[in-house]
Amino acid sequence: MDLLNFLQSLEETPVALAIKEGDQFFPWLESFHVLAITLVVGTIAIVDLRLLGYPSHRRGARQLIVELLPFTWAAFVAAVITGVLLFISNAVKYSENPLFLIKMGLLLAAGVNMAIFHHGAYRKITEWDDLLPPPVSVRVAGASSLCLWIGVIIFGRWIGFS
Repeated sequence: MDLLNFLQSLEETPVALAIKEGDQFFPWLESFHVLAITLVVGTIAIVDLRLLGYPSHRRGARQLIVELLPFTWAAFVAAVITGVLLFISNAVKYSENPLFLIKMGLLLAAGVNMAIFHHGAYRKITEWDDLLPPPVSVRVAGASSLCLWIGVIIFGRWIGFS
């Protein structure tokens, strides 16, 4: 089975058809997707701004990350679930949309950036936790993350207009 056939079979599942043909499912899913992404990007932006050197109220970078990470992951799971459901309702069209592909690429790059940060600079957080400004590598990770997530939002919204 090639990719096109697989995507077409996704669109023909009962769940995808209910989302595509129903009057209520798609708008509700899209609304929850946008709310989840807002929470993901909002919590990440708070951390990224701290990594860029903006102080947080009586919190070091580590404490801020530890406090916000559960909310970020819960919202990310919700965004993935709703995003997958939206995708399967029109899988072929989305898979051919360059804006969707750019969004997915930016999302992947944001994940890679996060992995590099957590396996690199974050391991030495005790050395720079309360430093303002943080080391250059930390600021680069924060700036990259912020830019990538802004790109995810821009291209995600743009998909609906293409």
